[in-house]
Amino acid sequence: AVRACEAKLDLAKTLFIVSSKSGGTTEPRVFHRYFYDRVRSIKGDRAGENFIAITDPGTKLGDEATRDKFRRIIVNPADIGGRYSALSYFGMVPAALAGYNVRRMIDRAMHAVAACSPQVPVRENPGARLGATLGAAAKEGRNKVTFVTPAPIDSLGLWIEQLIAESTGKEGTGIIPVAGEPLGTPDVYGDDRIFVHIAVEGTEDAATTAKLDALAAAGHPVVRHVLSTPLGLGVEFFLWEFATALAGAVVGIDSFDQPNVQESKDNTVRLLDDYAANGRFPDATPLVTDGDLTASTYDGASIASADTSSMLALLKEHLASVKPGDYVAITQYVEETPEHDELLQEMRTRIRNHHRVATTTGYGPRFLHSTGQLHKGGPDSGVFIQLTCDDTEEIAIPGESYSFSVLKQAQALGDFESLASRGRRAIRIHLGTDATAGLRRLAEIVREATPGTLSAAP
Repeated sequence: AVRACEAKLDLAKTLFIVSSKSGGTTEPRVFHRYFYDRVRSIKGDRAGENFIAITDPGTKLGDEATRDKFRRIIVNPADIGGRYSALSYFGMVPAALAGYNVRRMIDRAMHAVAACSPQVPVRENPGARLGATLGAAAKEGRNKVTFVTPAPIDSLGLWIEQLIAESTGKEGTGIIPVAGEPLGTPDVYGDDRIFVHIAVEGTEDAATTAKLDALAAAGHPVVRHVLSTPLGLGVEFFLWEFATALAGAVVGIDSFDQPNVQESKDNTVRLLDDYAANGRFPDATPLVTDGDLTASTYDGASIASADTSSMLALLKEHLASVKPGDYVAITQYVEETPEHDELLQEMRTRIRNHHRVATTTGYGPRFLHSTGQLHKGGPDSGVFIQLTCDDTEEIAIPGESYSFSVLKQAQALGDFESLASRGRRAIRIHLGTDATAGLRRLAEIVREATPGTLSAAP
């Protein structure tokens, strides 16, 4: 992924935004080091002209940006939580640089602030109504919020996913956001769903509307927001931040901490230290192989009955542990490409249709900062399939003793260890050197494990 990104850039003419609230988050830190080194190989001591930083006061990133003579260091107010930062410098500086009319976006957001003020009666307060709806639905068992966000705001679901998952997934409870799952017919859903449709006026399509109408007619709650312009995202940012905080209060948790995020980070640091000392990571417990595919687990992880006669048998047993109200999470440490997306979407849709449960997917290590908190701190209702692969090349990280590949492996293993330590139902499937071929083979196995689902797939 790093190499593919670099190949698209004219490094001498690229502005890099290094953005980190804490100033010490692993991914922006190593990306800063790598791309600064690459730009410096072209521009020498003037490399800092191509970088700006957004961070809190007094962070290590601020010090390093000063050292590297960044073009600009933008200091954000420290009292804004990371996932509540869309309308702060963290969100608005990139938006302005991308050409958005930030003033108009903020103006729209301020209308939402006024509409959600204490002077507005609760029944007329859109943020309070949304938060109460999410929280009350979760307490009644409808704790899976499924987002339908068509282009041009199709990535909005991923932002709300992080906001809700990190805010509410703790103390054994949580509201589970489901982003990117294709809409199906009412018969493929359990009674644990609430659907949210957010679209820009004029982009709604008849097929999606018909499916949402059918879901509403079948008794599923459906929330609809229509934006007159994409700049209405400013309204949505504030409404969802406000509503998420309130929904957390309704279900009885503090929406402003994330106690389990640091755990995976600590595991990663420990595993990197072990790798530096021993030149290898801890061994997994192999369960079964299928060509280049290898399924394994680690001490502590719970699997159904470990039928190791074949990969198909193991996967069927693993998925047989799914109960009504559970969800299946596929977490993939592979490059994000259209073909990989298509294969993952097919697998999650077949699993959803066959078992009538919510499905989520997340590319690692990105999801560790999103649904990762929910996976560990939320309810024990997740069934996990972690996907990993070998890398075809090692790319060094300047100033570190490990490569991007080693870092990614440590993050995947650290995440799995966190799941295992809680006895979560989890298996790891290694795809081999060719991740695309491995995903194709795994998709074939999923087809066999979920018969009769093709006609129900949207």
